[in-house]
Amino acid sequence: MRTKWLAILHQPVVAFIGWTVFYFAIIMALVYLYGYSGLQSTTFIYNEF
Repeated sequence: MRTKWLAILHQPVVAFIGWTVFYFAIIMALVYLYGYSGLQSTTFIYNEF
């Protein structure tokens, strides 16, 4: 049974889908953190000069 699962996991299509989901999750986490940081509420840096 284990060899069957390993054979399935080493298929190029499965690897491509796995990496795509992995990178999509990373991008979504970065977008979430960017939105959560509140960049819109900061002051413009050159207003203090």
